[in-house]
Amino acid sequence: MQQVDHFGPVAADYAGFRPRYPEGLLQWLAEHAPARRCAWDCATGSGQAAVELARRFEQVIATDISEAQLAAAIKHPSIVYRRAPAEACGLADYSVDLVTVAQALHWLDLGRFYAEVRRVLRPDGLLAVWSYGLLETDDAAINHCLRGDYHAIIQPFWPDERRHVEDGYRSLDFPFPEIRAPTFVLTADWALDDLLGYLRSWSASARYRASHGIDPVAAFGTRLAPLWGRPETRRIIRWPLSLRVGRATRRRSERSTAG
Repeated sequence: MQQVDHFGPVAADYAGFRPRYPEGLLQWLAEHAPARRCAWDCATGSGQAAVELARRFEQVIATDISEAQLAAAIKHPSIVYRRAPAEACGLADYSVDLVTVAQALHWLDLGRFYAEVRRVLRPDGLLAVWSYGLLETDDAAINHCLRGDYHAIIQPFWPDERRHVEDGYRSLDFPFPEIRAPTFVLTADWALDDLLGYLRSWSASARYRASHGIDPVAAFGTRLAPLWGRPETRRIIRWPLSLRVGRATRRRSERSTAG
């Protein structure tokens, strides 16, 4: 299965409006990795996870298939951005302490990707994958409006793989011994334009525009405005994170050498 660039058409909105991941999540992963020499952020998008990893690892290799996404990525001296598929990252064998996939595992050819993870992870290295679904605000009426528009207008334009985000990746194969992780919540403090920019970063929004020739988020904004209040009013946005973390097992030759 060849990877498809779902986010090239919305790369600017993705870079500008996708939320940053909790610092506690990246810190916890760094503390449980066998070392902090190198992390691979696979399907990095515009680098939201990579830039947090770069504060904790000597080097971060951040890969994506989208040239538009990489062109808009967050720059950092410890990050090397590369255009590469998840199944052939170009990293050396046993060279990585941590592999992360943020909000993207459902797009990958899992069998080939997991083989690549096993190839590049050092003994006891970690694979961490996470996703987040529909947001919630601090206002029940806004949440009801968002859910209604999401299901009635946008949901038909998601690819089939989106269902894995909805179930928190629980139905996806994950052939690594899992370790228990804390619960993390993604949060943002947004005005109305921030929220609308985020909705425009959805690949489904881009597909709707391509199909109908109009921006579905403009209609969202019209319905949300009277519920939101003054456009500059800032509200707390929350996304519960679904996280799975596995550890690479030592190969037989490594176990015998260590013994």
